Amino acid sequence: MKKLLIATENFLPRWDGVARFLSEVIPRVKNDFDITVIAPDFKGNIKDPEKVKVIRIPLFSLFIGDIHPAKFKIGTIRKQCKEADIIWIQSIGPIGGLAILLGHFYKKPVIAYYHSIEWELATKSTDTKEFIKKILHWMTKWIARRLYNRCDIIMAPSREVAEILTWQKINTKKVIVQLGVNVKRFLPPEDKIKAKERLGIDINTLVVGFVGRIGREKDLKTLYRGFSRVQNKVKKKVILLLIGKGVKELEDLFGSKKNVKLIGSKDNVVPYLQAMDVYVLSSLTETTSLSTMEAMSCGIPVITTPVGLTK
Repeated sequence: MKKLLIATENFLPRWDGVARFLSEVIPRVKNDFDITVIAPDFKGNIKDPEKVKVIRIPLFSLFIGDIHPAKFKIGTIRKQCKEADIIWIQSIGPIGGLAILLGHFYKKPVIAYYHSIEWELATKSTDTKEFIKKILHWMTKWIARRLYNRCDIIMAPSREVAEILTWQKINTKKVIVQLGVNVKRFLPPEDKIKAKERLGIDINTLVVGFVGRIGREKDLKTLYRGFSRVQNKVKKKVILLLIGKGVKELEDLFGSKKNVKLIGSKDNVVPYLQAMDVYVLSSLTETTSLSTMEAMSCGIPVITTPVGLTK
């Protein structure tokens, strides 16, 4: 059985799009590969996937914008890259970036799934001065170009994303691997009233919702401004249901707002989606919004900004 090394900056117990992606993919391939996952040591209680070895890398004490990076554990990552038959990258942070370089050095097949446009994420998730954002944008694009050009294959979620990479002189072979949703799990509610009652929400309340990381690039302040206008225009009670964790400053802000329910991170978001009347994605950057697709699978009307596949 071939050894598959998955190198990622995002993994359980921290829920986000990449973690959700891996939580769906790993169970489907764990009988075909001997899988090792290298991931940051995020705080939380959750069992590692069965038949999968998970190596946790300690975190730096500092944050870069909204990102909490893992430390550069070269020895640990080198050992795993040397032993692997295939290396699958989910990002180009300290773990993924080192895995690309070491995999290339050991002449191992290196495949990357392209989840986010890193130079956009680096600037839009950072609350800093414009000239610093411009430097971050340039530096991140420079690093991305050099790292991704050392991969053997890039899995892109859409043709548009593949074209963006080509325009940036990332010439690695690209294959389109679109994201999907488990439609047997993300189902419309049998009864919307009961779905609200199970969460303790008044059945006459209009529920506007969002699921994802509470990060600056999600532009939830814009979502809140829109929500405030809706409150002033409709006659019934309206609440904003936010499922996720992230930047403490934003969590504190929304946690103090009237008619906003900040639930935190949940292993199972389906009951919350089923209680929503409208799903809103106000993000500033996306490739494919998995949470939006999950909301659509649950039969919820969706409002989005024109990013990624929602354009």
